[in-house]
Order: sequence, then C-alpha cells, then structure tokens
Amino acid sequence: MADFIRHTHDTVSDAGQAAFQKAEQTWGMIPNLIRFQAEAPAVADAYMTMHGIFSKQTSFSPTEQQVVLMTSNFENDCHYCMAAHSMIAEKNGMPEDVLRALREATPIADPKLEALREFSRKVVVNRGWVEEADISDFLDAGWTKQQVLEVILGVSFKVLSNYTNHVVETPVDKPFEGHAWTKPVDAAV
Repeated sequence: MADFIRHTHDTVSDAGQAAFQKAEQTWGMIPNLIRFQAEAPAVADAYMTMHGIFSKQTSFSPTEQQVVLMTSNFENDCHYCMAAHSMIAEKNGMPEDVLRALREATPIADPKLEALREFSRKVVVNRGWVEEADISDFLDAGWTKQQVLEVILGVSFKVLSNYTNHVVETPVDKPFEGHAWTKPVDAAV
C-alpha cells in the first residue's frame, strides 16, 4: 500500500491548512480522516461540505442521519467510520438498541427506522440499482421521495470517507477508540 501522510500543521499545504481550520471549527479536532484527505485539499473540502449539507439541510433527524451513515459504513466495512459514528450517534442520543442493531446488522425494533436501514443497505449493496419494490416499501413505511434522494446523498458522502479510509488505512482517533468495531462474521444482513 502507498505510504500516505497523516498531515500535521507543519506538513500540510496552505489549502490543507484551510481544511484543518474548518475541521477544528466543525468538530473541535482534526480527525485522522481529514489529516489524510488534506493531501488533496479538494477532497477534504468536499467531505466537510457534504457533511454540512447532509447534517443541516436534509429532512432526517440526527438519529435517522446516523442510520443512513452507519448502514453505509457497515456495508462498506469501514472500521474507522463505524467507530467515529458510533460515538457521534451515542453523543446525539441514539437509543442504545438502535446503535447495537446498526453495529451488529440486526433488525432495528422501530419499523420506520428499520425501513430506513434496509433501504440504505439496498442502495449501498446494489450500487443504487434498487428495485421499484424497494422504493415502494420505503415510501410505504412513511418516508418520502425527497428522502429517497437524501439517502443517496448520505451514501455518497460515506463513499468518500469509507473509500479514503480503505486506501490510506486511517487509524482510529483516540476519542473514537472506545467504539472500535470489527464487522461481525455472522452478520445477519
């Protein structure tokens, strides 16, 4: 694997410094993901822009957002993002049983959230080629056509981070270590 640099303030370009500043303002830290993405500042900027749009401009609640994002992280087997988003979900008040279900790929007891998880999963595993019945099931569960497209936004956002993490082998940041994750071998989904 290529040796990617985990940038610091001393090694990053001027454009990368801007990404660092934006990360510190947004999250109060510079996650390792951003330290690696800063090699290509446009990638770090795109990631943070997509984060802002998905978290502030979609119709999903914080828990619903995390269902979309963590489902994508799970299906893409992203250890880094599962740890980070587990901490974020917990901090934002996600019920423990929902978080456990997302980390273990077991059904969520809340049928509407389970429909969101299942539709998100199908978008990821089928690379967007969902069946008409999948969309109908999602809409029948109380979601909207707007939210069909917002799921695609969330999945796209996670492709950028999940794939970056796979390529650069991002180590989990200290604040996320308590939520370290390995994909269950016997994942039901």
